[in-house]
Amino acid sequence: MKGFVIKTLINAAAIWVAAWIVSGITLTGDDWQHKTLTVIAVALIFGVVNWLIKPVVKLFSLPLFILTLGLITFVINALMLWLTSWASDKLDLNFNVHDFWAALFGALIISLVSWGLNLALGDDD
Repeated sequence: MKGFVIKTLINAAAIWVAAWIVSGITLTGDDWQHKTLTVIAVALIFGVVNWLIKPVVKLFSLPLFILTLGLITFVINALMLWLTSWASDKLDLNFNVHDFWAALFGALIISLVSWGLNLALGDDD
């Protein structure tokens, strides 16, 4: 359970950094407490999307992994972030990814920040 909470908080921090850096990703709210709760909820949705949907997409896109030498991973990560934005919109959360390019740059930033924070905090799993 501790690992789940830490990974969710790491994803929340990474999503917040992506929303701060990428102009096509918006995270709005009245105050910082509302934004914090929103980004934690978005991180939970992002975790569920990556846990449930991403493996299926990777399985069906296996030939593209071989053809592109794994570069399709960036596109899949962007699509997962875009799907998270869609689900967040359906749940009335104030998180929005405006287009594919914002999703692509946001997914890259989220990957880098998550990797760095996992490296700094240590991964017990």
